[in-house]
Amino acid sequence: MTTQPSKDLETFPNPQPQRDYTIRIDVPEFTCLCPKTGQPDFATIHIEYVPNQLCVELKALKLYMWAFREQGAFHEAVTNEMLDDLVRVTAPRFMRIRAVFNVRGGVYTTVIVEHRDPSWPIPAVVSLP
Repeated sequence: MTTQPSKDLETFPNPQPQRDYTIRIDVPEFTCLCPKTGQPDFATIHIEYVPNQLCVELKALKLYMWAFREQGAFHEAVTNEMLDDLVRVTAPRFMRIRAVFNVRGGVYTTVIVEHRDPSWPIPAVVSLP
């Protein structure tokens, strides 16, 4: 295989840095390993962010997600690791990651983590008729 998993996230310049807009990315085939049993855990990862100067490059993101496949991690730890890594490389105005894990032992787990740049004013909610 010429393509390998990688934790190296890449970015590209935001084409509209003067505008607040939301990028939503869904990763429906995320896997990692249970650190207690070594069994695979499956999840859908939902990423939402308001970029500042940089956007995450999607092929690099795919390889990044693939890199977790052999990593043992609790759901809470792996979700926070993703947020930390993505915030480190993109420095977004806002980012939310929602990790929806498949059932394990009759229990569903969803972990939601957020980052907000303290200098970014929260926009007002617009209600359209």
